[in-house]
Amino acid sequence: MKELPKFLKSYFWDTEFKGIDPKENKTYILKRILNYGDEIAVNWMLNNFKKAEIKKALSNFRGYSQKSANYWGLVLGVPRKEVSCLKKRSLRELRTFWPH
Repeated sequence: MKELPKFLKSYFWDTEFKGIDPKENKTYILKRILNYGDEIAVNWMLNNFKKAEIKKALSNFRGYSQKSANYWGLVLGVPRKEVSCLKKRSLRELRTFWPH
């Protein structure tokens, strides 16, 4: 795969679409499709990326919506405790950002 199919362009509204390299930017691509993808985009993702790559993208990113993260965790068999954006942050951790 040398470039992304044109039907994915709407998921990358904030960047130069032609500059996205599927091999170098796979995590970025997976994040967008996991959070916003429709059926066509999801089918493309499942056919072009390994399940382990998709699970890793789900587990290591905190920016998913709760609904998307929960859905994909169930579909991919990733326990809630392994999905970063579904973990509850401790009060102590929050104080490190705002010490008052």
